[in-house]
Amino acid sequence: MADEPPLLPSSLIERSYELLVKAVVDYAIYMLDPQGRIMTWNSGAERIKGYEAWEVIGQHLEMFFPAEDRREGRAQRLIATALSEGRAQDEGWRVRKDGSRFWALTALDAIHDDTGRLIGLAKITRDMTERHDAQLRMDEVRAQLFQAQKMEALGQLTGGMAHDFNNLLTVIIGATELALRSDNPERIHALLDNIHTAGMRGRELTQHLLTFARRRNPEAQQIELEPVLKAASTLFGQALPKGIRLEAAIEPALHPVRVDPSQLEMALLNLIFNARDAMEQGGCIRLGAENRSLQGEWAELRGDFVLISVSDDGPGIAPEVQARIFEPFFTTKQFGKGTGLGLSQVYGFARNAGGTIRVESEPGNGTRMTLYLPAAS
Repeated sequence: MADEPPLLPSSLIERSYELLVKAVVDYAIYMLDPQGRIMTWNSGAERIKGYEAWEVIGQHLEMFFPAEDRREGRAQRLIATALSEGRAQDEGWRVRKDGSRFWALTALDAIHDDTGRLIGLAKITRDMTERHDAQLRMDEVRAQLFQAQKMEALGQLTGGMAHDFNNLLTVIIGATELALRSDNPERIHALLDNIHTAGMRGRELTQHLLTFARRRNPEAQQIELEPVLKAASTLFGQALPKGIRLEAAIEPALHPVRVDPSQLEMALLNLIFNARDAMEQGGCIRLGAENRSLQGEWAELRGDFVLISVSDDGPGIAPEVQARIFEPFFTTKQFGKGTGLGLSQVYGFARNAGGTIRVESEPGNGTRMTLYLPAAS
């Protein structure tokens, strides 16, 4: 039987572990007493926060928090959570010795001895400023891309609606000329009523366009779907070419949902325009919405949902293409006819809302895309 390696004394193991912790430079690792006062300090903490050990030993953890967080007692809440639940995590701004701020990802764990007695809290902090800044830049680029998509879509909308505006102007001008030549008060009143109706219709379309084009900060909010879907149906239907019609089947009393309205409008527009592009020979696009209670039948979703579907009479999607349609920049359209970002945006919107999107299609039998959005509590 081979000789077993000798066991190291526990004191030597503890000393080796202590030296290891002190040598770590990418993480601030230190101990707090149960009241939140600093007991130990490693080289990573010195590098990240700028303080030497003698400057912080005995000081309270809140010294690293910005003034606004200290006023709110954020450090005390973090310590209380760790003491009551055994662990607490936090992410936010912290302050270095020189006054500069860094974005920190932190974990705080309660430490007990062999008898179960609480002896302190282990604190680990990582400087995530570069990742945080990169995420902010990514969010800014994403917002710019989203707005660019909206403006491109707005161009398609206004181009498709030019004919409708021209018809409204024809009604207004024609009725005005007839009214000017008439001496019959009843005739003039009827013509003025036609002018007023056409003007109100034009104002409604213009307001829809302005609302859609307005740049807003992404913000999830609870919305009632029925008016949003009806307005979208009216606006987007005006932009469809001759030979393609949009039919809406929206059930009453839809659950409210919590989403960003601008992103919902953009998702619907992408789905409707995608259906439009699939029907070169014309046909019908159907916009539907219904409540549904799910028990894991699709994508393990459970609870109350609203299903918003867009169906078309197009040629359908081949199975090998279905597996890729939500990939960014993937498109089957000719060069210059699409960026390949529309459906990926729809997928991202659905996932961020806590739902998903389902594609049902067979070659030759059209396509149905369904958004699953969770009902707001």
